[in-house]
Amino acid sequence: MFRKLQLKKHAMTGISYMLPLVVSAGLLMAIGNLFGGTDITNVAQIKAGMSIPNAFTTLGVWGFQLLAPVIAASIAYSIADRPGIAPGLLSGFIAYYIGAGFLGGMIGGYVTGWIVLGLVKYIKVPNWAEGLRPMLIIPLLAGAIDLFLMFYILGQPIVWLTDLLTNFLQGMRGSARFIFGGILGGMAAFDFGGPVNKVASLFCDGLLIQGIKQPEAVKILASMVPPFGITLSYIFSIIFRHPIYTQKEKDNIKIAFPMGICMITEGCIPIAMEDLVRVIASCTVGAAIGGALNMTFGVASPVPSGGMFIVPAMNHPLIFTVDLLIGSLITAVMLLVWKKAPVEKTEEENEDNESEEELDLGSIKES
Repeated sequence: MFRKLQLKKHAMTGISYMLPLVVSAGLLMAIGNLFGGTDITNVAQIKAGMSIPNAFTTLGVWGFQLLAPVIAASIAYSIADRPGIAPGLLSGFIAYYIGAGFLGGMIGGYVTGWIVLGLVKYIKVPNWAEGLRPMLIIPLLAGAIDLFLMFYILGQPIVWLTDLLTNFLQGMRGSARFIFGGILGGMAAFDFGGPVNKVASLFCDGLLIQGIKQPEAVKILASMVPPFGITLSYIFSIIFRHPIYTQKEKDNIKIAFPMGICMITEGCIPIAMEDLVRVIASCTVGAAIGGALNMTFGVASPVPSGGMFIVPAMNHPLIFTVDLLIGSLITAVMLLVWKKAPVEKTEEENEDNESEEELDLGSIKES
């Protein structure tokens, strides 16, 4: 049933549309905060004019207020195409204003999309009103149904659940924070940008909207540990004259490292495919320990991605850098000790053992 509903596909569509807004709003807020900007809520002060840092910070805050409507509209669009956009925006705005946040926006998007699909399928109108159906009738009915569902049925339980999760995470102390950061860090690094990483990323982005910024820092760190750790292991293998990589893997490392600076982990995939278990295990352990330390020390990031370029915007950039180095060193040492010596293939082995025979077209006779 859930496979037929394609929950994951619609969630990924919503995230892909929401992510540019998250990144741009987060960077605007971070730049404003770096220069002493604050969020201006007074309308008269906004009309009178703001300083540039205040304008950056305020626009970033406004951008975050749009996240629930954007992801709701994107999910509804993924389910029901263009008729789902307007009702999806409305359900997302309801989720934001009642305090249901990111989770409310996602649930509102799914509900809206399925409602619109049902209305498109079952609502019939005379021929003269056919042009009004997608422009007026469907959005109006879907918006009215969303209103009752989000305000009177689904909204309040989602608010309770959101508040419960927020209070639980904010109340974590000591070992609980360490374990939570370790699990989140391991998930973010486990499959180098694959489904497990996407689940961790979605969870962190949702918490960021609720004002919980520490998981975002864990996600950023864990996403950079694999390329940094693998690169360090390559450097150590040269220093200690203990080769562990083939020439092909070395060439891939030279690509993976600059990608890792930008928090792009996918560059590690070709390297991992050569020794799947050892590389994944080493990267996951290093990222888990780095993430656990990061969470324990309360490092927070107002921006969900950007790699090393957004580290200055964090509350403790130096601690983040040290934790990243620790996680990367653990990965590097594990690989150096555990990874087997490479076996370079000769040119003859790289070529096909048997050359393809040429097809003699002249021998073909017309029957």
